[in-house]
Amino acid sequence: MKILAIESSAKAASAAICEDTKIIAQYYQASGLTHSRTLLPMVQDMLKGTGLKMEDIDGIAVAAGPGSFTGIRIGVAAAKGLAWGADKPLCGVSTLAAMSHACGETGVIICPVMDARRSQVYNALFENRDGVLCRLTPDRAISLEALLSEEGSFEKPFFFIGDGAVLSYDYFSQNGVYARIAGENIRLQSAWGVAVESLSGKFCDPGELTPNYLRLSQAERERLEKLKKEK
Repeated sequence: MKILAIESSAKAASAAICEDTKIIAQYYQASGLTHSRTLLPMVQDMLKGTGLKMEDIDGIAVAAGPGSFTGIRIGVAAAKGLAWGADKPLCGVSTLAAMSHACGETGVIICPVMDARRSQVYNALFENRDGVLCRLTPDRAISLEALLSEEGSFEKPFFFIGDGAVLSYDYFSQNGVYARIAGENIRLQSAWGVAVESLSGKFCDPGELTPNYLRLSQAERERLEKLKKEK
C-alpha cells in the first residue's frame, strides 16, 4: 500500500511516501517557516522527485493530535484537501503512537512526550512486544510529577522520545529516577511513523476526520478564566 503521510504536530514538519513500512521518500524541514508555507511544497517536491502522481497513492495519513493546535489544524486541513482532490481515503493517527514506532527496542517502556507547557506533557505509554507496538495507556495530558509517580508501577525504564524528551529526562534525572532518551536522529516526530501507524488504523472519508487536541487551546483557556473572574 502506497501511503502519503504528513506530520506537522510540532515545530518541525515532514512528509513521506511509503510502500507499507518502507520509505520511498521523506522530506523533513525545521526551518522556522510556518507549516502552511512548507507542507504542500514538500509533498509536490516528493511526488516530482519520485515520478509518482496522486493517482498512484492508495491512501493519505496525517498526525491528528495531540500537539500544536496550529500545526495540527494545518496538517489535517492539508491532508483533507489532498484526499478530497485526489479522491483518496484518509487516516488520522495518534501523534504519540506514530512517534513510538521509531523505538524498536525491547525491555523498555516507550514514553513519547510532547511539551504541553505548564509542566505538562502530552503522553501515552507503549511497549514493543515481539515486534508489535502495544499501547499501555490512552493519549493524555499529564504533569511531569504524575508521570514520575506512574513510573514506579513498571519494572522497566522509561524510554523518552519526542520534542519533550529532554525536558522529561532531565526531570526524572533531577529526581533520581533512571530513564533513557532517544538519540537525536530518531527523537522527533516523523511522517514515516505516521505512515506505519496508519497501517493498523482506519481509513475513512476525509470529512469524518477530526483533530484530537486533548485539551483547550491556551487562548480558549485564558478566555474561560477571564469569564470566571468576571462572574
